[in-house]
Amino acid sequence: MATVITPDPRRWWALTALVASMLTLGFDMTILNVALPTMAGDLGASTGEQQWMADAYVVVFAALMLPAGLLGDRFGRRLMLVTGLGIFLAGSVMGALAPDVTWVVAARAVMGVGGALVMPLALSVLPSLFGPDERSKAIGVMSAASALGMPLGPILGGWLLDHFWWGSVFLVNVPMVGIGVAACLFLLPETRDPASPKVDVTATSLTAAGLGALVYAIIEAPTRGWGDPLVAGFLAGAVVLLAGLALRERRAARPMLDMELLRHRGFLVNALTATLVTFVLAGLLFLLPPYLQAVLGHDALGTGLRLLPMMAGLMISARGAQPVVARFGPRAVVSCGLVTLAFAAFLGSRTTADSGYGFTALWLTVTGLGFGFAVVPAMDGALATLPSDRVGSGSGLLMTLRQVGSAIGIALLGSLLASAYRDRLDVTGLPGRAADTAGESVVAAHLVAERSGTPGLAASANSAYVHGMGVVLLVCGVAALVAALSAAAFLPGTRSAEGGESGVPAVAGSEGDARQ
Repeated sequence: MATVITPDPRRWWALTALVASMLTLGFDMTILNVALPTMAGDLGASTGEQQWMADAYVVVFAALMLPAGLLGDRFGRRLMLVTGLGIFLAGSVMGALAPDVTWVVAARAVMGVGGALVMPLALSVLPSLFGPDERSKAIGVMSAASALGMPLGPILGGWLLDHFWWGSVFLVNVPMVGIGVAACLFLLPETRDPASPKVDVTATSLTAAGLGALVYAIIEAPTRGWGDPLVAGFLAGAVVLLAGLALRERRAARPMLDMELLRHRGFLVNALTATLVTFVLAGLLFLLPPYLQAVLGHDALGTGLRLLPMMAGLMISARGAQPVVARFGPRAVVSCGLVTLAFAAFLGSRTTADSGYGFTALWLTVTGLGFGFAVVPAMDGALATLPSDRVGSGSGLLMTLRQVGSAIGIALLGSLLASAYRDRLDVTGLPGRAADTAGESVVAAHLVAERSGTPGLAASANSAYVHGMGVVLLVCGVAALVAALSAAAFLPGTRSAEGGESGVPAVAGSEGDARQ
């Protein structure tokens, strides 16, 4: 049996420790996106290399999320949280000292190991600290903490980039990790479930290799072509590896990837909704900084400040989601949140190179509102279905799905952006090497225009980038609309349908489940 902690007044102090841990990851989530244009210029990184600097963290994060949850269940969630923060710190120092793109990618992978320990374990502690009546509020607080880290990260990172070298954006994690470790040690009680399954090294390897192959193929496809033998080979390899993972886990007596949870509609639909929202958010945070810096001409600090409308909308909706769900039910709120997100994406797709920031701020605010009203009830609904003895593995599965969505969002939407940008960019009259460089990214195009004295190239790059951004936003809008229809059709409409007060999921395929 899992350890059950009776709620007491210290649970809110314990939540402070979890908030400190989430803030650390929240900073890193967006601070790198603001730094990427600067790093691209200083390190000569192409769009594909920038995608890997972002995705190296996410791929490792997703691959290790499930074993991280099991390690926390088995050896202590607080212990693994502190260990994860320490590994995250080591990767941050490595990133600050990295001499080239390869070392940055390696440092981000190490940070992904630490992040994989922190995120699912911070979530898995919640059901043992808070009952069903308080869990939504606790999730809202943690979502607000992550949201708070998002704008503070770019603002602080922008200030650092304006005054120091790009490696300083990694060093900001040092004091944040110190605060998180101290808060966990002094405020968070230890919880564990010694009966949880052992970590399956083979399954973990299949996950990492399968996701890595999939992300590599998506990133390389716009340059090489989808029919390229290397791209096709990696796609086929990803399918084989991930299929092998699914078969292995289905046959295991105590699987690490708890496929049984995916048979419960409440968990599955909520998890897929949260994954879709993460997919869109990751893609937007990848494409917005180059637009704000290269196209609109703002510095790094100005870019961070101009992301505030989206973060403000997210914080407002994350805070207000609980009472709205109590009044209208999770199905209505999640569906409306996704429709709002779709509207914001379609509105944003109308952006032109001459639109200015006012229009961008409008659709960013609406985007943030849609995010919060979709993801907070979806996360709460998914966690509500987890029985007490599968909290760690279930939380790990939920966060794995979200991080897979994040990795694919950066890879797929970033590749779509790069392809649309190159197709629209006018490099007439440029030497071959300069034309290739300009086609790598809008930042590189501005550098080529400045060095070659061809201002028309900069204008063409701006127009091409905004065109690509519009294509990406249209795809995001369609995806959000499809998710909204799925949520309205299949999501349980009441908390009792999601597992009731006990948090134990109904039997998959039961009559009660089918009637919703």
